[in-house]
Amino acid sequence: MTDLNGKTVLITGASRGIGAASAEAFAAAGANVVLVARSEGAITEIAGRIGKTALAVPCDVSRFGDVEAAVKAAVDTFGRLDVLVNNAGVIEPIARMADSDPDTWGHALDINVKGVYHGMRAALPVMLGAGGGTVLTVSSSAAHGPVEGWSHYCTSKAGAAMLTRMLDTEYRASGVRAMGLSPGTVATQMQREIKASGINPVSRLEWSDHIPPEWVAKALVWMCGPDADAHLGEELALRDPGLRARLGLSA
Repeated sequence: MTDLNGKTVLITGASRGIGAASAEAFAAAGANVVLVARSEGAITEIAGRIGKTALAVPCDVSRFGDVEAAVKAAVDTFGRLDVLVNNAGVIEPIARMADSDPDTWGHALDINVKGVYHGMRAALPVMLGAGGGTVLTVSSSAAHGPVEGWSHYCTSKAGAAMLTRMLDTEYRASGVRAMGLSPGTVATQMQREIKASGINPVSRLEWSDHIPPEWVAKALVWMCGPDADAHLGEELALRDPGLRARLGLSA
């Protein structure tokens, strides 16, 4: 496992699913973890389970001030910020475009795109001041192809993927390591929401078709180490058998 002793990791969307599993995985790798989400009770419970190396910060990533305050809390508590995991995202409301609500469609982009930008923007001054850091963004194959009923999600994930490429283009030379991870379908609450919609082929997958969130967490921890340096600026796909084998994952 990648050794992250003494490092500090901030994870958005940390109240459940990939975010919660990532908090546990990064803590197991020796890192201080800052759990960020709107669900204060859930992140407080997870942080309490991890112990003194965890901090829960209620935050709405669609508001830059909230994210900036979370980064400040991380630095005030642990003295540094080494890794940002942009994980927060929403799939609801799933609807074909003619049936979609403009306000909720736009709010999904506020979280899925602006939330990623807010994380990057808030973390950059700290990371640049320290000589570098790692920014990992949870992406999706939806960033690269249309999926019926997901115009908001596909559009927002495409935007987030471009933000990763922009961050790499502008700041790799300054020591910032930017990468994306497309995990495939994961056994989380989001998949239950997709299943309930019944709109597209993804909604018809069985629960056993999805990978556990712990696999994604393991990949994110690995991406913080030097073995992943060959992939800077790229989006890794956890569907790739070669990557799964490298991480010791099997299905």
